[in-house]
Amino acid sequence: IATLPVLVAAVWSHVWLGWFWAGVFTAVVVIWLWLNPRLFAPPRTTDTWAAKVTLGERVWLNRKAVPIPAHHAVMAQTLSAVAGLGFVLAVYGAAIAAIWPTLLGVAVVYAGKLWFCDRMVWLYEDMKDRNQTYRSWLR
Repeated sequence: IATLPVLVAAVWSHVWLGWFWAGVFTAVVVIWLWLNPRLFAPPRTTDTWAAKVTLGERVWLNRKAVPIPAHHAVMAQTLSAVAGLGFVLAVYGAAIAAIWPTLLGVAVVYAGKLWFCDRMVWLYEDMKDRNQTYRSWLR
């Protein structure tokens, strides 16, 4: 979530740096997105909203092995699509250096992603009572 403005700025930087250096800047941001969760230790406690987002995402990723309620699946897919469309709009706006599509895209990404995060907490809360493994993740 915090890296989205940096990523958009990296794409937009083609106006000042040219496409080559904007591509380098964008690649650095993408590498950081990949490295970030791998560089830091797990949280000491998992009884926070942000930690439960991650736990819910783990439940979501495991939905083929442990089925989840249909209403969670539909909303997660819908909100992912909303955030994805916003991302396309934001990157398109940054690529053509147009402020309104960029800002609208970023707003749609944040709305979709934050709602998705809230749904992941709800998913985790529902599933922890149905699955001992999921319950054991709380510290």
